[in-house]
Amino acid sequence: MPGVARRPRYRRVWQRVIGAAMAWVLLTSACETPPPPPPLKEVVVWKSLGEWSGRGNAQTESFIGLTGALRMHWRTKNEAPKGAGTFTLILQSAISGRDLQQPVDEKGLGEGTAYMADDPRAFQITVQSANVDWTFTVEEAVFGSQAEKPKQPR
Repeated sequence: MPGVARRPRYRRVWQRVIGAAMAWVLLTSACETPPPPPPLKEVVVWKSLGEWSGRGNAQTESFIGLTGALRMHWRTKNEAPKGAGTFTLILQSAISGRDLQQPVDEKGLGEGTAYMADDPRAFQITVQSANVDWTFTVEEAVFGSQAEKPKQPR
C-alpha cells in the first residue's frame, strides 16, 4: 500500500514476546499461596439463665440449659438468729422433678461459685433455706473459637 508505513516483522514478534512475559509475571504473582489463617483460640462465654433472691424455701421456674455446663454464684446475708442459717440449692430436672445435683449446702453466712455439668435439658432449682436472705444466679457456658490477632512486627 503506498503511503502506509509497515512495521518490520521482528518488531511484532518482540511485542508478542514482551506481552507474553508480562502476562506470565502477572499470572504467577497472582497464584502465590496466601498466608495461613491465624490459629483459633478456644473461648468460653457465660450466658445468664436467671437470677433469684428471697428468704426461706423456694423453687425457680424452669430454664433451658443447651450445653449442660452451668455455674451458680450465690450469697447469703442477714442471718437471724446468728448461727441458725442454712442454705441449700438443688439442681433438678424440670420435667421429672428428679434431683440431679446439690451444688450448694451452706451453714450460716457465705458466698461462692459452684460449677455443674449435666446433660442439656430443662432445669429448675429448689432452694431450701432458713434464717438467711439469699441471692443466686445461674449461667451457662457457651463454647466457641476466636481467631487470634497476628502479631505485628516491631
